[in-house]
Amino acid sequence: MKIQLSSVMVDNQGKALKFYTEVLGFVKKRDIPLGEARWLTVVSPEGPDDIELLLEPNSNPAAKTFQKSIFEQGIPLTAFAVDDIQKEYARLKNLGVEFTMEPTGMGMTTAAVFNDTCGNLIQIYQVTAI
Repeated sequence: MKIQLSSVMVDNQGKALKFYTEVLGFVKKRDIPLGEARWLTVVSPEGPDDIELLLEPNSNPAAKTFQKSIFEQGIPLTAFAVDDIQKEYARLKNLGVEFTMEPTGMGMTTAAVFNDTCGNLIQIYQVTAI
């Protein structure tokens, strides 16, 4: 058994695709129409055959409540690993990404949190010691 797909709920798939590809640097993998929604996934250009991230439309009222609640509490929905958090933080800041937490040491990792513009807080992290 292995993880092949993970998802983030988004308020608008088109806006999410633009942010996750043009800002974060992911690559679109699948775009399959499913009525009003799409099976829309992105992957890391460093691992195009690795885990896909599904940009899932958030049309479920319970999911909307969950998403809003964790966002308001400042809890990231998911986390992405980076090799150099200071460099990635600077790159994203230069692209206008809004951070709710600057790179902060947390024991063996350094983490930062940003708003993905689609209803989620996302954490980036770098393992700083093993």
